[in-house]
Amino acid sequence: MAEENPPPLTHYLTCNVCTEIFTDPVSLGCHHSFCSSCLQDFWGQAENKNCPVCKRKSSKDIGVNFSIKELADSYAGRQRSGPSDEAQVVCTEHLKDIKWFCKDEQRAVCHVCEFPHHQGHTVVPLEEKVQELKQQLRPDLTALQARRRRYQELEETYEAMVPHLEVQRVKTEGRIRAEFEQLHRFLREEEEARLKALREEEEQKRKRILLKRKTLQEQIRSLSEGLSAVEADLQKDGLSFLSASTRSRTSARALLSGSDPQLLPGALLDEAKHLGNLAHRVWEKMGQRTTFSPVTLDPNTAHRWVSLSDDLTSVRQGDVTQKVPNNPERFSQYAEVLGSEGFSSGEHCWEVEVGDLPIWRIGVAKESVERKGERTLSPAKGIWCLSYTSGKYTQGTCQTLTLKRTPERIRVQLDYDGGKVSFYDPEDMTLIYTHQHTFTDNIFPYFSVGAAGKARTKAVRVCSDSPRTKPCK
Repeated sequence: MAEENPPPLTHYLTCNVCTEIFTDPVSLGCHHSFCSSCLQDFWGQAENKNCPVCKRKSSKDIGVNFSIKELADSYAGRQRSGPSDEAQVVCTEHLKDIKWFCKDEQRAVCHVCEFPHHQGHTVVPLEEKVQELKQQLRPDLTALQARRRRYQELEETYEAMVPHLEVQRVKTEGRIRAEFEQLHRFLREEEEARLKALREEEEQKRKRILLKRKTLQEQIRSLSEGLSAVEADLQKDGLSFLSASTRSRTSARALLSGSDPQLLPGALLDEAKHLGNLAHRVWEKMGQRTTFSPVTLDPNTAHRWVSLSDDLTSVRQGDVTQKVPNNPERFSQYAEVLGSEGFSSGEHCWEVEVGDLPIWRIGVAKESVERKGERTLSPAKGIWCLSYTSGKYTQGTCQTLTLKRTPERIRVQLDYDGGKVSFYDPEDMTLIYTHQHTFTDNIFPYFSVGAAGKARTKAVRVCSDSPRTKPCK
């Protein structure tokens, strides 16, 4: 039979109470050895002097076994010279290292605490409980790391918003100034035109008055000459008067012939024509020179792949990715944008010029539509649209539609209270498709575009009503 390996040295140098290397070891008559303090503590708790191992009663006084102490101290010294991961925690009651954990009382204990107060309790090594608690804490750590990442992402978004606010302000300010400069130019031109008309009227009437006055002056001169001749004839007597009377009377009758002179009507400036309802007439004329869009696109919802026109009425897939913050309103998954105004009642409509753009989707979407993650173009996801991809029309993503012609304009008509979104060919108001739904959210105009490629049309554009169609309400 093969010889069994002897126990390691620690077996002979370990206290059976604390399971540590002896400190001031003492030996009983039964030859079992213990740390002096461990044995005294055990006897104090057990209220007898039995051996903790064999339960044999010990009656003699005990002293330190210096042979074992020297060997234990030497061995313990070599153990202490090795690396230590952390300081040992000592039980404040028994001044012993804490190596155990009582699950019943949910507290860490030393070996003296365990004997006998924790007998019958579930006591496990402290390190085992530590590892268990670490495992329980790891999901919280993962959740905290995820939350910190979300906070960091939000912080980065806010950080990006600050310079973007300035970009928005500068761009919008420039556009406002340009729009008002056009209005100012129109007003200046209109002002000059009306002042010119006023001056021209004054000049024309002044010339007429001067001409009439000149004619009157000539007539007055003729009358004065005739009057002087009659007066001279009246001073004559006898045959001189008889010979001159006929001529004088004929001359006077000629000067008196015709109607009396009258002032010209309308000789003064027509102030009412120039001033009457002036602001209103200028306003009307200004309105004829401006265009109205029933839908204005919202740049804060536009995906970074799309580009909006300066007047916010058209959208195309851009050549470069826009540097914009990922704010909550913005679409981040697809090339989409919403109108700036939502509807919660009534009837509304607008026309969209799609031309020959190969990929587009137009319709309406609810305010709570998913803007960041994956989703489909369907009423179930809050989008009611007409889709066109390379010659194929669908009502969103499912049912294929057949059209008699390929319209370059699409009319979108929303009846919120009636629960309908309809699409028409405005050329002859042919109905293309109608979605039916009971709306509860705010509903916004919806647009999505693909790459234009070689198409003539580069963007979809919101436009005013066609002259052949009934105006939107």
